[in-house]
Amino acid sequence: MNTPPRMEKPGLDPEQWRRILAEQMETEPPAAQTEAAGGGVGVAADAEQERPKFDLKPQELIEYLDRYVVRQERAKAILSTKICTHFNRLNLPVDAEEEEVGNIKNNVLMIGPTGVGKTFIIRLIARRLGVPFVKADATKFSETGYVGGDVEDLVRELVSEAGGDISLAETGIIYIDEIDKIASSTGAIGPDVSRAGVQRNLLKLMEETDVDLRSPHDISSQMESVMQMQKTGRVERKKINTRHILFVVSGAFSGLDDIIGKRLNRGTMGFRQADGDDVGAAADDGQLLTQVRAADLIEYGFESEFIGRLPVVAVLNELSREDLLEILRSPKSSVVLSKKRDFRAYGIDVDFEDEALQLLADLAYGEQTGARGLVSAVEKVLLEYERRLPSAAVSSFTVTAALVSDPDAQLQPLLADHSLRHFVDSFESDHGIRLAFTDGAAVALKAMAQKAGRPPADLCAELLADYGHGLKLLERTAFEIDEEIVRRPQESLNALIRDLYSKR
Repeated sequence: MNTPPRMEKPGLDPEQWRRILAEQMETEPPAAQTEAAGGGVGVAADAEQERPKFDLKPQELIEYLDRYVVRQERAKAILSTKICTHFNRLNLPVDAEEEEVGNIKNNVLMIGPTGVGKTFIIRLIARRLGVPFVKADATKFSETGYVGGDVEDLVRELVSEAGGDISLAETGIIYIDEIDKIASSTGAIGPDVSRAGVQRNLLKLMEETDVDLRSPHDISSQMESVMQMQKTGRVERKKINTRHILFVVSGAFSGLDDIIGKRLNRGTMGFRQADGDDVGAAADDGQLLTQVRAADLIEYGFESEFIGRLPVVAVLNELSREDLLEILRSPKSSVVLSKKRDFRAYGIDVDFEDEALQLLADLAYGEQTGARGLVSAVEKVLLEYERRLPSAAVSSFTVTAALVSDPDAQLQPLLADHSLRHFVDSFESDHGIRLAFTDGAAVALKAMAQKAGRPPADLCAELLADYGHGLKLLERTAFEIDEEIVRRPQESLNALIRDLYSKR
């Protein structure tokens, strides 16, 4: 008697999926276990050979950054040197003993106020090196990963950025901003468990660990694993190793300068200098952050093990008004180029006068948000232009100092001028006659159009409705419109035609 085929259960709830997956991982087939043990990565053992080669030298990277980043010479030098060294070391032949004792990663801590270009610099470096790059804010993570995000998700995103190429992802850069927000709160009653937990989770990633590409909290990943197990009888465990992934963290670290200042002042008591530093000069120059030590960061709220995994510290300075102006003047200015692209999307070319750039730098400096203030200043000045000009047949305009000082006052004349030009072009296209307006006529037309709440082109089309046919009778190919014609268009045309016939 034939046994009827066993019917699969139509569905499993999430808890059943987790239990099946956990049981399968505990009884993983020897082949998969051997693969995982072969190098901590669920890919072929020769994946090391597939990593890209790096040959960029520190000075070359500095020169590249100089094309895009204003000031920050010390930070650019530190970052370029240590990051280039990190990636060039990957070209060395593998030596097990040397790797064991000499594999101190150049993970980076960047300190600086908002808007000084921390993210911009690291993104530029990743682009120049050709490695995958992932950015996240530390505030999105929680210790467990249930409330916020799991820190291991960053590594999984790196694989996604690498197009699924695990070998390439293992040479990527993970950038975490607002790292100061996970410092344990000073003055809190009891330990700040959540933030300390995130630090510990990041600590494992920054040193070396294997990360399963399937998240234990991702139901879709569990479904995929269950389906794979039912189909093949095994679950393929793909992992990525973080040994060579570079971690860069950054933050504004508000209040850290106070901690440093107190330490330096304590160091000068009892006729002792703090390592020969001039405390007063440091404070006056606003350079206290450049004298940061591990002890200061630990007092700020970080665990010593966490700070120990960030051996490279780069401090970025606050941008001055002159720095902001230099950013705007640069041919590679992302602020100016981005705004030009915004208008070019509507077929409009825009130029910026230098005096206008100076005023924009003043506005941005008043925002006290660094380079981000430049974007805010430009948007406030040109937003209405971006809304109105695409519908006004404007092909180009120039941002002048007067425009920056009073955008609304300059917008109406600009719209009126282009409206008149549009009418002139349309008239010539329809009738083959080129019109020109005297200064008095143009002023009168603009005043009449503003009073009527209409575009000058519409008003001209109404006032000069008979001029196409009338000027053809006069056999004109060009004609000048003066103020009298604007005031009395029909009478002026009739007078011209009478003069023509009286002469004949």
